[in-house]
This record gives sequence, C-alpha cells and structure tokens, in this order.
Amino acid sequence: MYCNQCEQAKNGTGCATSPGVCGKDEDIQSLQEIMLYGIKGMSAYAHHARRLGKTDPAVDEYIERALFSTMTNVNFDLDSTLGMVLECGEKNLRVMQMLDEGHVETFGQPSPAEVQEGTQGGKGILVTGHDLLMLQNMLRACEGTDVKVYTHGEMLPAHMYPELREHPNLAGHYGDAWQKQRGEFKKFPGAIIANTNCVVIPREDYRDRIFTVPPVALPGTTIVTEDQLDQVVARARELPDCPVELTKTSTVGFHHSVIASRLADIVGAVKAGEISRFFVIGGCDGAEVGRNYFSDYAKAAPEDSFILTLGCGKYRIRNHDYGTHLGLPRLMDMGQCNDAYGAIMVAVALAEEFDCGVNDLPLSLVISWFEQKAVAVFCTLLHLGVKGIALGPKPPAFVSPNVFALLQDRFDLSITTGDPVADCQAAVAG
Repeated sequence: MYCNQCEQAKNGTGCATSPGVCGKDEDIQSLQEIMLYGIKGMSAYAHHARRLGKTDPAVDEYIERALFSTMTNVNFDLDSTLGMVLECGEKNLRVMQMLDEGHVETFGQPSPAEVQEGTQGGKGILVTGHDLLMLQNMLRACEGTDVKVYTHGEMLPAHMYPELREHPNLAGHYGDAWQKQRGEFKKFPGAIIANTNCVVIPREDYRDRIFTVPPVALPGTTIVTEDQLDQVVARARELPDCPVELTKTSTVGFHHSVIASRLADIVGAVKAGEISRFFVIGGCDGAEVGRNYFSDYAKAAPEDSFILTLGCGKYRIRNHDYGTHLGLPRLMDMGQCNDAYGAIMVAVALAEEFDCGVNDLPLSLVISWFEQKAVAVFCTLLHLGVKGIALGPKPPAFVSPNVFALLQDRFDLSITTGDPVADCQAAVAG
C-alpha cells in the first residue's frame, strides 16, 4: 500500500519510493487514526479540565510525542504503534480523573436530582454543549433578571451539582440529543448558546438567535467571549416568551460517588443473587435509524439488572420506564461523556469488593461508537485490559480488518449484531 501521507500521494502522482520504505501500510495507518481520534477526544476533556485549573505536564508531553510519531517516515512498527494507542488510553484516564475532580471541587458534591423538562414560560436562554463552567457564567450573567436558563443535550447532568442546580435562574432542561437541534432550536423561542462540540449547522430561520463561545463557531451566528454573556441576556429579553410547556421530570446525578455510597448494598445483592448483571449502555450517539439497537437492547435487559448510562447515547434509552430495583432506579444516568471516568471507577470498585478482575464481573459494555471522545474512552478501556466490549451499531470505518482482528484476539472486541434481544440474552448467559 502506498503512503497516503507523502506529497506525491496527496498530489495524485504516486509514492516517491516503494511501499514499505516510504509508505505507511494500512494497519499502521489504522492504529494511527485510532490514536489521533483518541487524542482529539482527550484534548476536549483536557480543555475542560484546564479551565477548572487542572493540568498534567505528562499529558502534554504525550500529545506532542504521539503527534510526532504520525509524521511520515517515523514509525512503521505495529506493536509500538499499538503501544501509543494504549498510552493514549492511559493519559485519557488521567485527564478524565482531573476533570472529575475539577467538577466536584468547583460545583459541589453531586447527588441525584429531579429535573423538570420543558419550558416554564417567560424569557429564556438555552445552553447546549458540555462546558459546566460556561453554564455557571451564563447563570451569573442572568442574576437579577427574570431570564430563565435551560440546559440542552449533554448539559443535562449539570443538575446533579448543587452549585448549579440551586441557582435561581436555572429553570430545567429542554430537548433531546444533539442531532435533534434543528427541530428543537426552531421551536425554542429564546436565545441559544453553544459552548462546545456536538453542534450542527443552524437553519436560517433561527440563526440570528444563536451565540457561540470559542472554540465553537457556526456560520451566521454571533461569537461572544464569556465576559460578553450580557449580550445573550439582552437578546433573550428582546425575543418572545417561552410557552408554559412542561413535559416530564427525570432523575439524573448517579455520579460514581453516589453509587459508591450504596456499594455495600449492591455487593450484598449480587452475592444474594438479587442482581444478575450490570450493563453500561452509552457513548456518543449518531442520528442513524439503525441506532435504535440500543433502545431495544436496554428494554431487553432483565428486571434484576441495572443499566448505567452516560453520554448522549443515553437519549436512545432514557425515554422508557425501567422501574426500580433495590430501591434504586434500574436506569442510572451517570452524566456526560465527560463523566465516563465514573463508570470505570464503579467497575474498579466492584472488582475490588469481589476480589476479581473487571473482566470477571457480571458486567457488559455496549458502547455507541460515533465521536472522538468515545474513541478516547475506548482507548482507556483497552489500556485497563477490559475485554468483551461490544461496539456498534456499525464497525468503525477507520479500523482495518487486520487491526480489528488484533483487537478481537487481545481484547475480545466485537461488533453488535442486528439482533439486540439476542445479544442481551447472550450477555446474560455469559
């Protein structure tokens, strides 16, 4: 395979030298792409952590070294490139730890909270994205006004932090996953501000109501810095009132520390045969119809199991009543994709309690693979030696057949089938 990184290949004139001398073969390129997507996702987490005062020079050093390794004529060794992928997972674990610590230190100890969904009437601002610090600054800009602030998409978990949910201007949550923005933003009559990724090109009929905070930028919208959020408030006050349109209440806030406080009860229930399995169903979701797989999979989970969810993948499964088990909701929302660290900590804590490895737990990981942060978390799971991960609903296009076979062999990686009920039953059967 000719090198697709050299100038000759870019210009369509072929490779300067023979394959294997100048060229990156398909498998090296595939591993490098996994690493590059993982670095992008990790950098998003690191950006949030840095804003909260959390940094680690070892992470910065890795990013420099990893990007250097992808340059032409640097690395042609499969094992060392896989090692860089696993190191991406190691460094991403550290970044997620820093972000978790920053969130708790800044916004308070998380706890379960009931969230009112829909709109309450009056002037409104909709905040979409992931950046909790920006949300806090938006709330502060609204202080002393009657403008109500609503979270959207991955901002929903903000309600588990007391410093945010107790603010008088935080009114609730509006809307669903990121891919439904166009319909939801058209319907929401107030101002809208996007603070991180998972945005789509806005429609013209609501574009003049959208603000973005760097690094987000959308055509035809107003870019503001966080010391200019009064502009968003002023625009909201010019716009029509939101209707009184309350839809439901939901429960969020099952941070890993919350689950840890019930760990003794959970462990006892597992030993007594009252809990059959734990499912982690989440990740970064896409818009394809085929992703209904995750909805059907969750509904098929046995009633004596628990489902942990996080990321925007939760929007595929959260609109179903799963009931309760042991006095807890069977579906426990652990937070944003940024909170994937929590799911890992729960698995590690359970393994310690049972004196076994994570791979020996009655735990199934069913991950929606779509976006770079999901790749970063995937690399972390591989770094930790977690096996049996099911990705889906489609195989990653940038993973070559040989690399997929390598990951299958070393980590028992699989792609979800087209039958979620059968897959769930197979997971329960072990």
